[in-house]
Amino acid sequence: MQKFKNLLLVVFFLILACFSTSQSDWFFSYPIANAEVINKGYNLHLDEPTIAKGYTVNGFDELKLSLVPGILTASTAVEIIQLNEDLPEPWNLNRVSNFYQFEFKNKAAYNDHKPFYIQFHYTKQTNNHKQVFFYDRTVGAWRPLPTRDFAKENFVRSLIHLPYARIAVFSFPKVLSVGRASWYAYKPGNFAASPDFPKGSIIRVSNLENGKFVDVEINDYGPDRSLFPDRVIDLEKNAFARIAGLGAGIVDIYIEPLYIKSSDNMELGVNTALGMGTEPRISAVAGIVIEENSQKIIWAKNATATLPLASLTKLVAAKVFVDTKPTLSRVVEYSVRDEEYNYEHVNKWESASLDLDDGESLTIEDLLYASLVGSSNNTIETLVRVSGLKRDDFIAKMNELVKEWGASTTVFIEPSGLAPENVSSAKDYAIITREVLAHPIIAKASVMPEYRFTIVSTGVSKRVRNTNHIIRQNKFNIIGSKTGYLDEAGYCLMTRIPAGNGDNLIVVTLGASSRDVSFNETSELMEFGLRKIRK
Repeated sequence: MQKFKNLLLVVFFLILACFSTSQSDWFFSYPIANAEVINKGYNLHLDEPTIAKGYTVNGFDELKLSLVPGILTASTAVEIIQLNEDLPEPWNLNRVSNFYQFEFKNKAAYNDHKPFYIQFHYTKQTNNHKQVFFYDRTVGAWRPLPTRDFAKENFVRSLIHLPYARIAVFSFPKVLSVGRASWYAYKPGNFAASPDFPKGSIIRVSNLENGKFVDVEINDYGPDRSLFPDRVIDLEKNAFARIAGLGAGIVDIYIEPLYIKSSDNMELGVNTALGMGTEPRISAVAGIVIEENSQKIIWAKNATATLPLASLTKLVAAKVFVDTKPTLSRVVEYSVRDEEYNYEHVNKWESASLDLDDGESLTIEDLLYASLVGSSNNTIETLVRVSGLKRDDFIAKMNELVKEWGASTTVFIEPSGLAPENVSSAKDYAIITREVLAHPIIAKASVMPEYRFTIVSTGVSKRVRNTNHIIRQNKFNIIGSKTGYLDEAGYCLMTRIPAGNGDNLIVVTLGASSRDVSFNETSELMEFGLRKIRK
């Protein structure tokens, strides 16, 4: 019965098309997941005299295909469809247009060595940078097209050389193209500072008031969006003077990227070959994004694989220690025998340690913060010694705790993380994170950018810095963190941030190839998790 109803609906729309005032407008429908999806289409036949002169195909007043003479070699039907389907979208971009599909029915008529223009009106107003993408089924991602944004007219123009494509306009949520610009004095010339575009990029900057423009090369970073949220770019004063008087100070502008230099560290980085995927592409061996309280997994890769933990071990050691209810102000002596345990697993020069002499005294609080902020290996062993527990009992307690929490794949043989036999999984460590960071001292210490203290016995000042560089970038409100590295483990990182829905997000990556990869991929996963929650 349902199939019969669907057939009647198709027939109805075909009849409707026959009585349409435009012979090239038509509709069709088909069921998807028990719901009707109605796609509106436009079909036009181009004969040989028409293609010899060139023709612009207009579809729905939003999309134009500019077919200059020489693009087509034979007559063909041109079909444009407005897709109302639920298509996958790039996870880190915002769609600002409808989905469209165009097709030259006679594929042999198109010389794909000659690109043609697409002019595409976007339906959502935004001050962010925009680009046309086409969906590449072979890689399951959206790939970018060379795009120029005509911000005042609300359309973009792109080049394409495909006889068939599904296309849409997407905006980059953190990259501004319309806003304000100020000036500064630095290297004279047509230069600018940008927080979005890599050095070496060429940007056209237009004054919205008078239409004057200047093409500049990005050679500096700025302005700071946290201080100036509407500032698109800052111009060297000679460039600024090309579009406005210096006395104006600030002008309203819009920008058009003419050339974007490739860079992995900018928000605008798009891999032309791979395109923008529906999920992050992470090279780390394993990882997870999970909501802390609900334990809802948002993203995972090899999340149950058992891998070395490196210094992520230290958070569990710290939890066992604080559970002994120590007096933080208590002064204890350091012993060089503590660090000898470290050298059972690595060479002396390979161990990150706090520089202490035998017999120097410091507070338990200083030892704890040095271990968590600076990831010092020798001070962890000192904490074990002064905990009141035998070392073997301390390590046994670490294993008992994680098993109680449900981290069943986790095993510790020592407290610092220097032993590659200390293992867990990304999923297990997310469970561990939830339990360990419930202690306020551990949570506080894990995200301190640096910690300063004085050796009690000598008065010598010490400073340890957090090994998680993301904390110092202030891009995320990080409320929990720990880094780790071993040759056998690669680079490991845990971060925790507020999710904005009353819960927190925990992100764990294990086995990254470098520290920068670890930071960049963790940042990407944090962005992904936040966007998924906000949708």
